[in-house]
Amino acid sequence: MHVTESPLIIALDYPSLDAALCMADQLDPARCRLKVGKELFTRSGPAVIEALHGRGFEVFLDLKFHDIPNTVASAVEAAAEQGVWMVNLHASGGRAMMEAAANRLVQQRLDTRLIAVTVLTSMQSSDLVEVGVSSSLDEQVSRLAQLSKQSGLHGVVCSAQEATSITSLCGEDFLKVTPGIRPAFAAANDQQRIMTPSNAIRAGSTHLVVGRPVTQAENPMEALAAIEAELGIKA
Repeated sequence: MHVTESPLIIALDYPSLDAALCMADQLDPARCRLKVGKELFTRSGPAVIEALHGRGFEVFLDLKFHDIPNTVASAVEAAAEQGVWMVNLHASGGRAMMEAAANRLVQQRLDTRLIAVTVLTSMQSSDLVEVGVSSSLDEQVSRLAQLSKQSGLHGVVCSAQEATSITSLCGEDFLKVTPGIRPAFAAANDQQRIMTPSNAIRAGSTHLVVGRPVTQAENPMEALAAIEAELGIKA
């Protein structure tokens, strides 16, 4: 497996293993990591992780666990035992749940990165009000990011707009994984809180999740190279 220093994570948002691997075969594991989400994992299971690892890719398993503490800890352990680079859970599951998961990785000497989702990037303040959260979106993100750090997690999923404040609250080494990244050549689609790659890195994001701008490009590696050029990364 390649160990890459690239901040780029390409989202394999496909309904089938064949489609996901077809895209993976067009990408370079030395220049990006790959994200496997709920639909692909639910349809293909651990086979997709094994196939991507076999192609040399580090994998972010994006399943956003949220359950009672022991269940989440066991799920995180299961993911880590499959060798994934990163896995995530929902910070709104609370301190006990996050601590159980983080402690399990330490106990089992597993070095998978564990990060938390604070507030989904598709949500706005009005959505929080509907689910009974009276805090502003920024306050809720900050509260859950700090709770994640206190619980022993390595970082959070956050929008680029939130990365600067999270860096000041949780430190530069605390990972800030940012979806909703759209280069200038791409449409916004269904994410509300979006930013260009270079602006996101300047804001404090440590990793950038990019989907359709690369996976729907006529030449995915050319699209990835264009993002690298914007970030000043030499291929």
